[in-house]
Amino acid sequence: MLPAAHRLRRSVDFERTVRRGTRAGRPTLVVHLLADSGGSGENPPQVGLVVSKAVGNAVHRNRVKRRIRASAAGRVGELPRGTRLVVRALPPSATASYADLDADLGACLSRAVRKVARGTDGAGKPLLRMTAGSVGRTRGPATEPTNSTNGGTRA
Repeated sequence: MLPAAHRLRRSVDFERTVRRGTRAGRPTLVVHLLADSGGSGENPPQVGLVVSKAVGNAVHRNRVKRRIRASAAGRVGELPRGTRLVVRALPPSATASYADLDADLGACLSRAVRKVARGTDGAGKPLLRMTAGSVGRTRGPATEPTNSTNGGTRA
């Protein structure tokens, strides 16, 4: 069982982690890992689960959730402090054994942590680092195009 301090609960945190986090996948699972860039690295790592109806009926979904939760509880110590992890179960997870889910979660976690540490998305492209106050800002000073027809000045 995951301790309360390690549970991801708010939908905003789930959404932010899935959208901005580093993704790594296997046949049964996809993980999204978001390293805390706000500087509050003293927070414990948090884990959230997403198991949709595509996985199966309530019995199958609950079994998959129990297995993933148990596996994540054993691996939460491997995560850097201040990180958020969302584990999304794919439909093949309904028929996978605990050993398969545990192996896939371990592989996904190690791959995602490597990507975050390397600072790339795996294809060599740098990950965007969101810092406090960077939302809505451009990367450089705003300049008018040189061939502007609206009478703008050139910076």
